[in-house]
Order: sequence, then C-alpha cells, then structure tokens
Amino acid sequence: MRNARVLISGASIAGPALAYWLDRYGFRVTVVERAARPRPGGQAIDVRGPALEVCERMGVLEEVRARRTGLRGMSMVDDDGKELFSTTERTASGGDLNSSDIEILRDDLSSVLMAAGGDGIEYLFNDSIASLVQGPDEVAVTFHRGGARAFDIVVAADGVHSSTRALVFGPEEDFLRHLGGYLGVWTVPNYLGLDRWEVIYQMAGDVWGGMMMSVRDNTEARVYIGIDSEEPPATLLGSRSVSEQKRLVAERYKDARWEMPRLLEYMWGAPDFHFDAAAQIHMDSWSRGRVALVGDAGYCGSPASGQSTSVAVVGAYVLAGELRAADGDHTVAFAAYERELRGYVAANQQLALDNMARKQAQDASAGQEPDTNPTNIDDSFYEVVNSYTLKDY
Repeated sequence: MRNARVLISGASIAGPALAYWLDRYGFRVTVVERAARPRPGGQAIDVRGPALEVCERMGVLEEVRARRTGLRGMSMVDDDGKELFSTTERTASGGDLNSSDIEILRDDLSSVLMAAGGDGIEYLFNDSIASLVQGPDEVAVTFHRGGARAFDIVVAADGVHSSTRALVFGPEEDFLRHLGGYLGVWTVPNYLGLDRWEVIYQMAGDVWGGMMMSVRDNTEARVYIGIDSEEPPATLLGSRSVSEQKRLVAERYKDARWEMPRLLEYMWGAPDFHFDAAAQIHMDSWSRGRVALVGDAGYCGSPASGQSTSVAVVGAYVLAGELRAADGDHTVAFAAYERELRGYVAANQQLALDNMARKQAQDASAGQEPDTNPTNIDDSFYEVVNSYTLKDY
C-alpha cells in the first residue's frame, strides 16, 4: 500500500475514529494530542443516524449505549426555582427520548473510540505539530517537544481552532463563521440530587440562562451556560487564559438567580471548564497536498447543529474508506472524500443556522413564555440526519 504512514493531529472524536479504521485497513497510524492525557469534560453529545451504524461496524455500539446519559426528562425553572414546565418526552440536550439517538458525554465517547483502536495505534500525548513541510513523497513534521519525523499523510482532527489547519491553510479567521454565541460547560457535584434529570434555568428577560444535568448514574452533574455576543472569537477569546474566561462568565452571570451563584462557585475550581464560541468552519477544500481535514477542523457545524459529533464520526469513516479504496493514493482519496460528504456536511451546517435564527427570533419575547422545545429536532431535522447512506469499503 502506498502512503502507509499517517499522522493524525487530535485525539478527541474524529481522530480516534479515523485511527481505528486506518489501522484496520493496514495503515501505520500515529496520533498526536496536545493534552497530557485524554481530556476530561466537555458537553453531552449525540450519536445519530449513520454515525450509529459506524459505531456498530466498529463493534462499539453496545458500549456507547451502556455509557449513555440515560436522562428521563427535563424541567424549566424561573429565578425563584419555580417550575415553569416539565416533560419526560424530550430534553434540551438530546431531543426526543424515544428515538434511537444516543446522548453520551464527549469524554466517554472519546475513551470508547480510543480503546477500540487497540495497541497498534501510537498515541503521542503532551505534544503537537510545530511545523510541517510537504515534499513530493512525504511530509516532514517537527513536533513542539523537539522530535522530527516523516509521514506520508497528515490529517488534522484537532477541532474548530485547529493549529494544524492554520499551518497549511492559513489563519482561522479565513474559515470561521461566528454564530453570535458562546457556550460554557463544567462539572459539579450532583448536590441537587437530580435523578437522570435536566433542569433549565430561564433568566427573566434573557433567552439564555443555565442548565444542569445529572450524568454518570447521578454521581456528578454538568453545567451549561450561554452568552450572546457578536464579538468574534479572536477578539473575545483571544489570548484569554482559562481563569480569565471564568471571570468573563462570572461577570455575565453576576445577577443570575436560582442555583447559578453556587454553580459559579463550583466553576472556579472546575478543572474541566470549557468555554468556546458557537461557530462553524467553511472551507473551499478539505485537503491541500498530503494534508487533509476531518471533523470540526474541516467542517464544524457548531453545537447548534446537534450533529457535529455524528458528522465527525461519519467523516472519519469515509476518509479512511476512500484511502483504502484508493490503495493509499491521497490525491484520489481526498477528492473522493469531498465528493462523498460535502453535500451532507452543508445540509447539517444549515441545521445550525436555522436553529440560531429560531433562537434570535425569540429574543424579543425572552422571559415571557418558556421555550418548551428548545431544540431544532423535528421531522425535518431527521430528514437531514438520515439523508446519507454509508458505503461499504
């Protein structure tokens, strides 16, 4: 097989999924990850449609199901904790509870995918790509910790703010489309004793508020907050440290009530605090020479799409499959990968744009009536989700 040495940058979702399939197809796979170990935390994410079939083909579907959040429903409360609405039919984070969708914590899904790959995949933690130079036959890669190696193919799977993409395609600002919001998430003790339940706090006069959901058999909880801002990530986030991001959240929520003051107190000590923009990545091409993009690095749909994780899993499957079908010929495989997926990606990104427009339309009446179905998940949503059929490679 040609081009058998593959370096993948990023070990969250798309990276381990791609590594699994490439290793299975006979490629020699190395994954480099900036974090010192598999990253904890992150929001609850959803595996839907063809992504479920990818998991089944990987042999991990039952394990993914076993780690699902298992929520029974959700309720909404006001500033004083008075219940405004309750349902056991759906949740804001996962949608219809009677569907075949699987809601799972990001770090749990990542660990399942990494374990599935086995010992044949080389993982380099606490490191990242410092530079790469493409030659006619290989890519010369230098790592930040000082090592230098050659690979035949490099794949960026390092998220919406991909540093690998920046090295090859240019600055993030050329590709990032900000959707006007920011999302924060962190872990807290389940001190309210929530039983597989989600509580949304609707702030008076504000379309945003907070959310708390019990996870991992009620042993802990994840907290979510949202912030409206048209300020682009390069400006609002910029070089802010995690502690500075926490101060930003605390300032925006200083007048919040319900349990938010206590949840903010837990935020200060949360080691898995994550805060980032609701944004999309739009690229004219997902590859350049011997370097390709997969998942959020190439076509992030944003949390508002409800599909970024599933599209990343499907994208990893297709990219690996096309490399196999082309016997490692990256030029042929990368072109086929784009032809196969670009329409599906565009349709899923549109889901986010439609959902954000829906949210913005509610701003004028924010705080008047509770939004009892705070998702974009309906029949038209599933028409998009299920519009792609996996190929056999």
